[in-house]
Amino acid sequence: MSDRTPVSTARWIPYAGLLVLFWGVWGAFSGAPTSLYGYPNEMVYILWAFTMLIPAYFALRGQRLDRRPVAAVYGLVVGLTGAGGQLVLFKALSSGPAYLIFPLISISPAITVLMAVVILRERISRLATVGLVAALVSIVLFSVTSGSGDVAGGSWLVLALIVMVAWGVQAYFMKKAANVGVNDATTFAWMTISGLLLVPVAWVMMGGFPSGAPWQAPALTLGTQLLNAVGALFLVMALSRGKATIVAPVTNALAPVLTIVLSLIAYQTLPTVYGVVGIVLALGGSTLMVYADESGGEGVDVVEVREVEAEG
Repeated sequence: MSDRTPVSTARWIPYAGLLVLFWGVWGAFSGAPTSLYGYPNEMVYILWAFTMLIPAYFALRGQRLDRRPVAAVYGLVVGLTGAGGQLVLFKALSSGPAYLIFPLISISPAITVLMAVVILRERISRLATVGLVAALVSIVLFSVTSGSGDVAGGSWLVLALIVMVAWGVQAYFMKKAANVGVNDATTFAWMTISGLLLVPVAWVMMGGFPSGAPWQAPALTLGTQLLNAVGALFLVMALSRGKATIVAPVTNALAPVLTIVLSLIAYQTLPTVYGVVGIVLALGGSTLMVYADESGGEGVDVVEVREVEAEG
C-alpha cells in the first residue's frame, strides 16, 4: 500500500495541470467569437455540445455504462443543470467580463453546501462557514462593480448567478449519483446526452443559422469549446487518480485565476478595488468550501474507490 501512495499521488498532477490550462484559456477567450465577430452565443453552445462527444468517447472506452433507471435520472439532472448552465454562461460572456464572471461562478460550492444543510440536514464545518461568508460578501462586491467603474446592475451579473446556482445543484446531484454507485463514465455520458438535448432549444433561441458569420467565428468557437470539453475529461481523470481533497480545491481555484490573468492581459483592463476584493473572496471562499466538503464528507471515499478507470 505504501509503495503505491506516492505514485498515485503524483499521477493526478499532469491531468490537473492540463485541466487548469485548458479551462483557464477557455474561460478567458470563450466570449471572443461573440465579442469579436458577433457570433450568436446560442451557436457557441451548439458547437460546445457536439465537442463533448470527443471526450465522451474516451471516457466510455472500455467502461461499463450503468443502465439502471436511477443512473439515468441522476445523469439527466446532472447533465441538464450543467448544460443549462453552459447555455446561460455563453449569454453572460457576451455582455460581461470573464475575469469577474468566472470567479463569481466558482462560488457554486456554496449552493452545494447549502443544499446539503437544508435537504440532508448535514452540519456545516467552521471552515466551510468561513468560505460561505466570504462567498456571500464577494457577491455583494460584484453587485457594485462591473470592472469598469460602472454600477453592475446589468444582465451579466444575474446570468452569472444563475450559472452559479445551476452548477451548484449539478455538483450536489453528482455526489448523490456517486453515492448510489453510478460511475463517472456513465455520468459523463449523460452530461453529453443532456448537452445535445438542449441543442434544439438553443437553435430556437437563435432564430436561424448565422450564415453571415466569417469563418473565423466558428473556428475560434470550436477551438475554445474543445478546450472546455476536454478539460472536463481531464477533471474526471485527475479525480480518478488523486485524492479529491487535493484535486478539487486546486483545480477549483487555479483555473479561474488563469482565466482572470489571461483576460486582464488580453483585454487590457483592470477591475475596480471592489472587483479585486470580490475576486479574492470568491476564489478563497470557494476553495475553503470545496476543501471542507471533500475532506469531511463521504464523497472522498466514493471518488477514490469507484474509478472511471480512464487508464484502460
